[in-house]
Amino acid sequence: MTTERTEVRTPVPAAALDRWRALLAAHPLTVDLVFYVVCTVYAIALALTNEFYGFRIWGSCAAFGYGFAAAHTGWLIATGRQGGLLRSRWVGIAGIGVLSMLLPLAVLVVRRLTGTDWLNTPFSWSAQPEVWVIERSASLLLDNGTPYVDVEALTRAPEVNDYTPYGPVMAVFGLPRALFGGSPVADALTDARLVFALTACVCAWLTIRLSRTPRVPVRAAQFAMACPLTALTWAVAGPDLAIVGLMLVAAALAARDRPVASAIVLALVISAKLIVAPAAVVLAVLVFARLGGRALARFLTTTVVACAVLNIPVFLVNPRAFVEHVIRFPAGLGQVTSPAASPLPGYLIASTGPAGKVAAFVLLAGAAAAILVWLLRRPPVAGSDALWRIAVGLGAFTLLTPATRFGYLVYPSVLLGAMLCFRRAEAGGARPTSS
Repeated sequence: MTTERTEVRTPVPAAALDRWRALLAAHPLTVDLVFYVVCTVYAIALALTNEFYGFRIWGSCAAFGYGFAAAHTGWLIATGRQGGLLRSRWVGIAGIGVLSMLLPLAVLVVRRLTGTDWLNTPFSWSAQPEVWVIERSASLLLDNGTPYVDVEALTRAPEVNDYTPYGPVMAVFGLPRALFGGSPVADALTDARLVFALTACVCAWLTIRLSRTPRVPVRAAQFAMACPLTALTWAVAGPDLAIVGLMLVAAALAARDRPVASAIVLALVISAKLIVAPAAVVLAVLVFARLGGRALARFLTTTVVACAVLNIPVFLVNPRAFVEHVIRFPAGLGQVTSPAASPLPGYLIASTGPAGKVAAFVLLAGAAAAILVWLLRRPPVAGSDALWRIAVGLGAFTLLTPATRFGYLVYPSVLLGAMLCFRRAEAGGARPTSS
């Protein structure tokens, strides 16, 4: 009698990925050093060449933060010792937090009191235009019931800074300045960037608590916080960090089987920035995979009702302005062309001419279809699965959309960092696998 032995082989791409992961895991300090050196070079390049004043200030400060982290990591490699507070990999992260995030933010908030932001001189801006626009939208909301300028009622030709390409909820972040600003001290303390930063920090804490992450991995902190995409956004703008933070809370609530609470937070996210709406599809599939059809119905109903409550009152005040700002302008159909034109693949392809524009949209549609098939054939059943799919989706959207910004890559970066936290938490329990 012979016994047949069945050999289970790992697919070649998966095996190569496993070997790559093992290599990175075997040399964490070397990976850290390469990461910090690249970030240092990037910060120096921005400090020397960028047209925006805020970017140059950030680069000047951030270079010291990343340089410190690189030097500390080099010292750890050279000494070869471990243990003790000063020999922790978190020392480099702390240096980046202080020198590359807190210091430039403080400098730029104080420098902004000189009042040069609204001038058409990017080399003097201490904050990016989205900060002023959101603060203005809060004042308009209090005065007129809508955060949007009626560009057709202006006595001059509209310009890009007349637009507020966000949902009504985004104006909430500007309310402290609108309500309590007016003096230099009050203006500094109510800078919208501080509200964005505080929101992001609270959301990060809530996400860690909800996901029950026992300890945040250093690599997760590098993706989510220490990456220049995050550190730069923190200092010069900030709304994307608040939005991705709320998105993480929504994902954590869905993964904790709280679909109604997740839907409410998700409605806030969508009603602040419409481009992140595809995340709702992923979370809906997550809810269905974990809890079934009734929970999905509650999730979808709550999301729709909450979005209606948040948007319809503002829409009714001035429907024309709402559509112009929230839909037409971001889509490139407004009276003023959106300045979002980072040289990413979608923009470069579309800039070749009419055929290029068609090709870019075909690629974008193809990517969306592929991600949808992936989502339905392998539905996420854990928080890390959902975050991975959202990160891929938003990353593809950013890279392939004809009119987009390089800074939007902060979304997949932060989501990947959060995914590592979720995976660590899930590894401590009975983590279900994708079916």
